[in-house]
Amino acid sequence: MGKGLAEAVPSAAATFAEADEILGFALSRLCWDGPEADLNDTVNTQPALLVHSVAVLRAIQSQGLPAAPAFAAGHSLGEFSALVAAGALTFPDALRLVRERGRLMKEAGGLRPGGMAAVLGADIEVVEEACRRASETSGAPVEVANDNCPGQVVISGAEAGLEAATPVLQALGARRVIRLAVSIAAHSSLMAPAQQVFRLALASALIEAPRVAVVGNVGAAPLETAADVRADLEAQLTSRVRWTESVRRMAASGVTRFFEIGTGEVLSGLIRRIDPGVQVFALDLPVGYDSLGA
Repeated sequence: MGKGLAEAVPSAAATFAEADEILGFALSRLCWDGPEADLNDTVNTQPALLVHSVAVLRAIQSQGLPAAPAFAAGHSLGEFSALVAAGALTFPDALRLVRERGRLMKEAGGLRPGGMAAVLGADIEVVEEACRRASETSGAPVEVANDNCPGQVVISGAEAGLEAATPVLQALGARRVIRLAVSIAAHSSLMAPAQQVFRLALASALIEAPRVAVVGNVGAAPLETAADVRADLEAQLTSRVRWTESVRRMAASGVTRFFEIGTGEVLSGLIRRIDPGVQVFALDLPVGYDSLGA
């Protein structure tokens, strides 16, 4: 996770070293050598993903690519990376915030256990209706957490709510319902305890108006002020990620090329399904940057 990039690009190596110093432990060693169980603990996963994406961003910037973007956006945690790219958050402040976010989400998951499930082959309206029915019959919350792309939605909630939702979704025509290997009901009302404390962390962080329009997860609309950023990051913990709407908003504004900056190509695949007419480039290693143009 970023090891090859750090070996190839000095600015990326410096980013990992900076993160180690800020956090007070060797996150870089955890990213590169594991153990995997520790890296998959959300307290560590969240800062690791941020650090890797910022390392990729700085590697690109050191080579002068790409040109200044019209928009920045991130999926869930990725919104913090987008805000760093847009100048609304410094890297150190973003890193401290996501470390605290991970700690609070883990704590909330212990207080109010839950889970998540991916729903394939169903429209968002169908999934919303299934969640409504399941919540009513079970008396336990289950909600849309991620509207990832047409035909791929993630739901989140209490165990009883998730169990009740599965047969309803199947009856309404969903192709598959796949439980995810997580014990936290992210982007649901079960994260309310985390949200209340995270509000204080956001209030004390230095946040500025984005210099590049950042399309926020909660409203799928540009965040124009520091207050907009704080409100979106706070609400995000208990609100759905409107990724489909966010991508469509950018495409409707004239965006024809998307650059995924971070780990893997998951968002690239989602964007292609949302709008097959746009170009998508996943940038992780610096190989091939020079072929993209400025």
